Amino acid sequence: MESAAVAVVTVPFPAQGHLNQLLHLSMLLASRGLAVHYAAPEPHLREARARVHGRDAGALIAVRFHALNIPGGYASPPPDPSCPFPAHMMPLLEAFCGGARAPLAALLEELSASHRRVVVLHDRMAAFAAVEAARLPNCEAFGVHCLAASYNVGWAYPGHRLLVEHGLVFHPPDACASREFVALAKRMGQERRRAAIAGMVVNTCRELEGEFLDVLTQIPSSDGHKLFAVGPLSPVLPDTRARAPPEEHAPPRHECLSWLDKQPPSSVLYMSFGTTSTLRGEQIRELAAAVRGSNQRFIWVLRDADRADMDTREEAVLGARRLAEATAELGEAIARGTGMVVTGWAPQLEILAHGATAAFMSHCGWNSVMESLSHGKPVLAWPMHSDQPWDAELVCKYLAAGVLVRPWENRYDVTPAAAIREAIERAMVSEDGAALRARATAIGEAVRAAVGEGGSSRRELDELVAYLTR
Repeated sequence: MESAAVAVVTVPFPAQGHLNQLLHLSMLLASRGLAVHYAAPEPHLREARARVHGRDAGALIAVRFHALNIPGGYASPPPDPSCPFPAHMMPLLEAFCGGARAPLAALLEELSASHRRVVVLHDRMAAFAAVEAARLPNCEAFGVHCLAASYNVGWAYPGHRLLVEHGLVFHPPDACASREFVALAKRMGQERRRAAIAGMVVNTCRELEGEFLDVLTQIPSSDGHKLFAVGPLSPVLPDTRARAPPEEHAPPRHECLSWLDKQPPSSVLYMSFGTTSTLRGEQIRELAAAVRGSNQRFIWVLRDADRADMDTREEAVLGARRLAEATAELGEAIARGTGMVVTGWAPQLEILAHGATAAFMSHCGWNSVMESLSHGKPVLAWPMHSDQPWDAELVCKYLAAGVLVRPWENRYDVTPAAAIREAIERAMVSEDGAALRARATAIGEAVRAAVGEGGSSRRELDELVAYLTR
């Protein structure tokens, strides 16, 4: 009854990795009995709900969704494969940070009138939500940090002892993102300083970044004094190999999972480069040649970056073109059943949890890193932009659970097949990679313990819920 008097409003930044984290956080809080409202532009509400997986249907039904309609709309140009950073998303991001204020303010005012307290859990890149929360007497705000906790340490103290001891290099934001995005991030930083924020929720756990979390609590910040490390926000699944006939009304499994069921244990390389980057045609050909030369089984999710308006009408046409580019090199492997190319949406969590999956070649978005390590799978790191170069440093050097495929300084070059093949063989089969695979397995066990009964993330989630419902 006390929880029902508190309304929680989650406000994600409208990019898939951020939408996904805030939606999983929403479902976690709703499962604890809180009234949770998830607010985003309509196209992103639709896709966030369609893509989420790993939890039962009831978890999604428990969350209430609200469209933050942006006045005047925004341009949605196609992605540019020649640009690592998704500049095609900037019209949306600018329009969201300016135009979503009014509909969010209206929602908060409505909830404020009918609840004892309203708590806004906003993506730190949607910090205008904290300003709107501060206008109401019974409303408070928390920032949700969708990046690695260690990213903030690298940003604040690039010469910190932890970085020096492990050889970690922090690439400044202006080397990893467009000038327009850096300017937007700075404006959101100014917004955070305009409003009192109670604290920060971080999608990580002490088993992964405990040393960095300890440093973070000592850094003067506009994000309040409370810090809750409750990750991974996405669920850690048991092995998703089919063991029994599906229930009568269960949704159909993705075809790639049925294909995985037929593969030997720990034999498949999963390849996916996220939702915000598009590979150049030359790079697709080099990747395909590397996979063919490595003789490893594979699932390759090969799709163009999301458009800002989440319009998927061109996906089938683009998918056919991408499939043709890949199968020109990989047709034999696909024909004999040792490889699969997916050009639409794929259930990444279930792929990573599957016993046949051995490793993950990834763009190193923080969601993907957390999901891979949570399931004990080493990462073949191929950072594209933003915080991803830091995530690659953290995984490969600090956690020793990854191998770097393409150094950041070569981001504008086409990485040759020979270098890619070497990384694949090291991570998948070489004696040199045995320690890498063992380390990833150990990390997966530690993360599972963190979210289990009595684990560090479970305790901090309990503390967060207790604070919200006090």
